[in-house]
Amino acid sequence: MTIMGTSMQETAAAADAADAAAAEAGIEIRILSGVEEFAQVTALFRGIWTAEGDRAPVNVETLRALSKAGSYVGGAYEGDELVGACFGFFAAPERRALHSHIAGVSARMRGRNVGFALKVHQRSWALEHGLDEISWTFDPLISRNAYFNLVKLAATPTGYLRNFYGQMSDALNGADDTDRMLVTWYLHDPAVSAACRGAAPDATAGPAEALLDREDDTVPVVRETSARLVRVSLPRDIESLRRTDPELATRWRLAVRKTLGDLMDEGAHVLSFDRSGAYTIDRGEVQ
Repeated sequence: MTIMGTSMQETAAAADAADAAAAEAGIEIRILSGVEEFAQVTALFRGIWTAEGDRAPVNVETLRALSKAGSYVGGAYEGDELVGACFGFFAAPERRALHSHIAGVSARMRGRNVGFALKVHQRSWALEHGLDEISWTFDPLISRNAYFNLVKLAATPTGYLRNFYGQMSDALNGADDTDRMLVTWYLHDPAVSAACRGAAPDATAGPAEALLDREDDTVPVVRETSARLVRVSLPRDIESLRRTDPELATRWRLAVRKTLGDLMDEGAHVLSFDRSGAYTIDRGEVQ
């Protein structure tokens, strides 16, 4: 028996994975539907993304409308405290897809796999609703986010978006352009299913030559290479650089845009991201 192309067995396995991830993180995840819950989400996000007095990246009214329309609004609770939240909205009907717009976890709970549990719950919900994929964006210069999305979740990079949101000037993005990597989670992919059970795929992709390197472990340097497999390294901590040295942070963003962004525009495939802080990319046949 299937639901919109999803087997009951697959749906049940996804629900079991979501329950296991939540239990490991020591939280409960549930779909949110009340105004008081949405107010908790906006307060949580304000604490994550904004300086005191700034607006949260979403308001109660928008969350209420998304919930009423049937989109995903999920919250992670430790006891009575909301410690993480994630929401998204449906794509065009023929795509059978969800765009996951924002996910965030309180600073106190980071390192507890709350974000992972939220995404696994979102996948389970999406399969129950007959969807085939979830897409979202992330800052390609933040190493921990790249590792989380590409390795721990086994999401597939599908686009490089230049200055996607315009200038945001919040506590995390600074005043620089908001380049983003678009990823797609193919929900029926065995690699995604395995990742949701905690079996992250091997992040190695064979030997590759440096295309973007860290000189003196600090400065971006683009190197000449004719290799098919290339590495694009990231700064150690772009978020700190945006606060302490915005000019150097901008140099890094432009270097990543010129290498990773241009290669993806040309059809190259991002194969992996490793803990040293580098993407490995297959350029295809180099002319």
